[in-house]
Amino acid sequence: MFRPSIALVSILAATPLAAQVSAPAAIPQTPEVERAINSVYPALVLIHVVMEEGEDGRMKKMRGSGSGAIISAEGHVLTNHHVAGRGTRFVCTLSTREEVDAVLVGTDALSDLAVIKLDLATRRFKDQPLPVAKFGDSDKLRVGDAVLAMGSPGGLSQSITRGIVANKEMIVPRNQLAMTLDGEKVGELVRWIGHDAVIYPGNSGGPLVNLDGEIIGVNEVGIASLGGAIPSNLAKAVAAQLIAAGSVTRSWIGIEAQPLLRAQEQAKGALVATVLKGSPADTAGIRAGDFITEYNGTALPDSHAPEDIPIFNAMVLNTVPDTKVTIKGTRGGQPQSWEVTTVVREASLARETELSGWGLTVRDLTRVSALDRRRDNTNGVLVHSVKGGGPTSESKPPLIGDDLITAVAGKPVNNTAELRAFTAEFTKGITSPKPLLVSFERGREKLVTVVKVGPEPESKKPQQAEKSWFGGTTQVITADLAEALGIPGKKGVRVTATAPSSPSALGGVKEGDLFLKLDGRVINASRPEDSEVFPELVRGYAVGSVIEIEGLRDGQPLKLSVTLGRRPSDENELPEYKDDRFEFTARDLSVSRRVSASLADSVKGVSVEKVVANGWAALGGLVGGDVLLRINDTEIDSVDTLKKLLAGFRESKPRSVILFIQRGTRTAFIEIEPRW
Repeated sequence: MFRPSIALVSILAATPLAAQVSAPAAIPQTPEVERAINSVYPALVLIHVVMEEGEDGRMKKMRGSGSGAIISAEGHVLTNHHVAGRGTRFVCTLSTREEVDAVLVGTDALSDLAVIKLDLATRRFKDQPLPVAKFGDSDKLRVGDAVLAMGSPGGLSQSITRGIVANKEMIVPRNQLAMTLDGEKVGELVRWIGHDAVIYPGNSGGPLVNLDGEIIGVNEVGIASLGGAIPSNLAKAVAAQLIAAGSVTRSWIGIEAQPLLRAQEQAKGALVATVLKGSPADTAGIRAGDFITEYNGTALPDSHAPEDIPIFNAMVLNTVPDTKVTIKGTRGGQPQSWEVTTVVREASLARETELSGWGLTVRDLTRVSALDRRRDNTNGVLVHSVKGGGPTSESKPPLIGDDLITAVAGKPVNNTAELRAFTAEFTKGITSPKPLLVSFERGREKLVTVVKVGPEPESKKPQQAEKSWFGGTTQVITADLAEALGIPGKKGVRVTATAPSSPSALGGVKEGDLFLKLDGRVINASRPEDSEVFPELVRGYAVGSVIEIEGLRDGQPLKLSVTLGRRPSDENELPEYKDDRFEFTARDLSVSRRVSASLADSVKGVSVEKVVANGWAALGGLVGGDVLLRINDTEIDSVDTLKKLLAGFRESKPRSVILFIQRGTRTAFIEIEPRW
């Protein structure tokens, strides 16, 4: 959670746009501004993204938008990690309004940078070369320099605002809550370029441009009224590694430094705040309270302010892993020297994943997250979130977030891959959940529980006894209604609706008919509470019986013979299918559902009963109450057909699936783009 005054400029979530403050003044069209616009604006990209995030025991899907800039002729687009790092689908709108698909090349949470690549085969104008923006030298910026912030605020078309550089070393204010992205501290490495060019949500990832038409920053954060941009020199280096390898390789020694305290006026360098147990720094003998003044031959500036700490962090992070470095400093006023061998820096947190049969999202332990838990190894599976009412939350004791699963069925489990493989074998061939002994740690406690893991049992609806069916609905002819209809003193019912192809419809019954007698007997209904009198009389006959009805139609005597049919299945008796990939539940169409949806007998389909929020189906726009008529070119005549078709997609893995649905009186096409 971020304080209100500090927030990532952020990807724009798919929510209605709120009113904004007054628009910035128009940019004067000086030659410098015009040159800058012509150099970078054509390379601006509006990024539409579908992303996933673990919450409530499942991977939730969300839509959003952000900004980026094309930085290579091959179609590489530079943006923020918080825009693209969790993305599964990307569609980019170029400055020409051309829409192009893209894929994630690599992402780096520590610098909040990511690179996606345009799929040039999906371009409409394949022969036109891509415009490419160039990097400038962010070290040459001066406070007061004019800059342009380019991007797509609010998910709108590409836009530009103007401002000046206000600060070249902006960080999170002292004593504010730290901002993190996937476990990485925002600002540990980056000192932002502060500027007052107006930016809004959706500007994230867009370039900050100098008047020479060069990218000198990547907009990321808003602090008070200022925007913060990642310096281009860092962004250029990270982008190059992401394009080459898909990730960034850095060094780690296990030290967290902080600024010197005010009482330490004579101290030099940076103050060691934390040394993680078992880390290279710990092995070398560095302790909390030591002062570091030199790193591998390079003197540290005296770190009297938080703005100075990223300098030391960058020295360590930019070292090639497995390098022996010399760190110099002091302890108790005496000179110290330590030999430290750096190791590869892992992510602070591993990415979470879903275990649907457990109702969990889980993640592996990394070196840092294991050390944070005072563990000397990374064995185990960390519970990230739990689905309320799911198998795990129903166990006693239930697992909760931050528990560490260490064994299942008495066998150690070291990581999520092992747990997933065990679960697949454990549940093979079963049709309902099976109890499983689970060992886990919660803090210093070592606990066990039993979790019923496996597929949800198919619901078996009790079949109701066979009864006859009339196929129409009626209302009681009350005394007042009889008076108004011109038949004072009469008793009976009035027909309000008939189902298509039902016995009543086949027998010639029409809406508005008045039924007064059934097989010569008066239908004794005259009060609202008599609404079940006629239906009960009908249910007393055997299927196939012929009933004689006497009454009135439009004031004229009426006599009809109706052959009663077999009662169709109630809605809750019909077959139902729940798909855990697309995350919706459907049921065969009942007669009542056909009537309410005004569907002819010839129309095939299934009724959508429930759509899970933030699932793939919901993301595509499917809602409960829709009637699903067709998927791609296949008519959906039953949930069996639906089940076979969706199961086949798991093998073919299409990029998108098109649903043709009826909603109320209208039909529509819905496109779903799942991640396989």
